[in-house]
Amino acid sequence: MWDRRFTLFFAARTVSMFGDAMMPVAAALAVGALYGISGVGYVLGTWTGTFVLLVLFGGVFADRFGARRLMVVADLVRVLSQGVLAVAFFAGPPPFWLLVTMASLAGAAVAMFLPGANGMVPLVAREPQRANATLKVADALAHLLGPAFAGLLIALTSAGTVYAIDAATFALSALCLALIRLAPNGSPTDTAGDTGGSARTGGSLRRDLRQGWQEFRARTWMWAVILIWVGYGVLVFGPLVPLSSALVGARLGPNAYGLAVSFLGAGAVLGGLLALRVRPVRPLAAGAVAMGLYTVLPLCVALGADLPVLLAGHVLGGGAMAFWSVMWATSVQTHTPPKVLNRVSAYELAGSVSGIALGQILAGPALALASPGRLLLVSAGACLAGCAALFAIPAIRSLRRAASADGGKPGVV
Repeated sequence: MWDRRFTLFFAARTVSMFGDAMMPVAAALAVGALYGISGVGYVLGTWTGTFVLLVLFGGVFADRFGARRLMVVADLVRVLSQGVLAVAFFAGPPPFWLLVTMASLAGAAVAMFLPGANGMVPLVAREPQRANATLKVADALAHLLGPAFAGLLIALTSAGTVYAIDAATFALSALCLALIRLAPNGSPTDTAGDTGGSARTGGSLRRDLRQGWQEFRARTWMWAVILIWVGYGVLVFGPLVPLSSALVGARLGPNAYGLAVSFLGAGAVLGGLLALRVRPVRPLAAGAVAMGLYTVLPLCVALGADLPVLLAGHVLGGGAMAFWSVMWATSVQTHTPPKVLNRVSAYELAGSVSGIALGQILAGPALALASPGRLLLVSAGACLAGCAALFAIPAIRSLRRAASADGGKPGVV
C-alpha cells in the first residue's frame, strides 16, 4: 500500500488534519473568549453551512476538472483564509464579521476538497479499508496531539500562532498533492497524467447533479444513514463543541477541555487500529454497534463527571466514531461506481454535515430553553435512538462487505 501515490496522499491528508485538529479548540477558546458560546456557534455554523451549500458543486467539479487539481486549489484558498485570521489575531481582537467571512471562505474550500479526497482513496490504494483505517489512525493522532498543542499555544502565545500553523499545513498539503500523478482515466499509475479523479463529464451542470442524485437515491442504505445522520448532527454533533467547551472549561479549566479533546483522538487511534484488523461481513451493522458507545461522551459531560471519567468517555466516543467512519467510507467507496463516486460522496457529505451546521447555529439560542447540561442529556438520548434506527432498517444492517474492500483477503469477523 505504501507506494509513492499513497505516501504523498497520506502525507497531504495527515499534515492538514493536524492543523484542522487545532481549530475547534482555537475557535472554542479564542472566539469564545471574545464573543461567547453564541459566537462560537455562529462561526462554526457559518463554516459548516457554507460547506453544505457548495459541496454538491465540489463533487461535480471534481469529476469535471479532476479531484487532485481541485484539492490543490482548495488548499491554497485555506492558506489564504487561515493566514488572514493569523494576522488579525496577531494585530488584536479580530472583528466578528472577519471571523464569519473567513469561516465562510474556508468552508467553501473544504466543499471543493472533500468529495475528491474521498474519491481519491480507491485511486491511490488497492485496499480501501486498510487505506481508510490508516488515514483514520493518522486523523486520530492529529486529534490526539493537535488540541493539546493548540491549548498550549494559546496559553503561551496567542490564537494567531495556531492559525498561522494551520495555514502552513495547507501549504504543505498542496505541495504533496501536486506531486501525485495519476493516469488521465484515473487509473493508479505513477506515470504522466494528473486528473486525480473520475473521467471528466461533458454534460451540463444540472445533468451531472441529477445523475449524482439518482445514484445516491438508488442506494437505500446510503440515504437512510444520511437521514439518521442529519438527526445526529442537529442533536449530538452540532451542539457538542459549543456546549461541552463551556461546561468543561468553566468547571475544570480550558486546559482540561483541550486534554479531553486529545483523549477523543486517543480513542480514535484505537478505533482506527481496530478497523485495520477487523473486517466485518456486515460493516454498517458493526459500525452501528460501535456508535452505541458514543453515547457515553455527551452523557459524562452532562453529568459533570470527574476528569478521569470524562477522559474515559472521550476515549470511548473517539473509538466508536473512528470505527464507524472507516466502515462507512469503505462502504461508500466500494459500492459506488467510480465514475460517479465524487458526486455521490458530495451528496452524502452535504446530508451528513447539514445537520451539524444547524446544530451549531442553534446551540446558543437553545440555552434560552435549557441549561447546557440538560441539552447534552438530550444529545445522549438522541445518540441511542440513532443506533436503534440504524438497526431497524434492513438495508443498513444487512449490507455486506464488498470483495474489493479488503484486497480479497478473508474477513476476520
